[in-house]
Amino acid sequence: MEKEETIEQLEENQEKNEKVEHKKEKKDKHKKEIDALKKEIAELTEQNETLKQEKVELLNKVQYTQAEMVNYRKRKEEETENRLKFANQDLIMEIIPILDNFERAIKLDDNNLTDELSKFLTGFKMMYANLDEVLKKYGVEEIACLGQPFNPNEMQALMIDQDANFQDDEVIEVLLKGYKLKSRVIRPASVKVNKLEENKGEDNNE
Repeated sequence: MEKEETIEQLEENQEKNEKVEHKKEKKDKHKKEIDALKKEIAELTEQNETLKQEKVELLNKVQYTQAEMVNYRKRKEEETENRLKFANQDLIMEIIPILDNFERAIKLDDNNLTDELSKFLTGFKMMYANLDEVLKKYGVEEIACLGQPFNPNEMQALMIDQDANFQDDEVIEVLLKGYKLKSRVIRPASVKVNKLEENKGEDNNE
């Protein structure tokens, strides 16, 4: 009887051990599955972060390329606009010296000339006026200088004078007219500039 109980106990213990072992195996298997899932999630998260970074980089490249294209288009449009705007500059630069010659001829009428020469210069004045109107039509304007402060962006000082009747740095004579074409200086004016500061310096030295 005792032997039978022992066998039953052994069988019962074996069954318990098998159940424990089964649970352990099941638990280990479950743990391995969880670890595998965690690893897979970590890999997917890393891939996702990499894809996000690549997306940001690609987006930046696309935006940079778009900005470059916009800037390039603006530059080309500006270049084209300037070419059209100043297309006549070379021709106008050839005409301006002719205008200078007309002015020199017209100034002869300031002297005591014969009526015949004065009538002849009247024709010059008409041609000069017509030529001046044509240049204005294409956007050419004379740079205002006389009585104005010296502006190195539009003028060049060829002579300096010291005259107390004028302000310091004031243009007191235009030696050669300057011109602008649609706000661009195409020929700076040659002028005589008043310099009172030099007088003051000389007085101080004395």
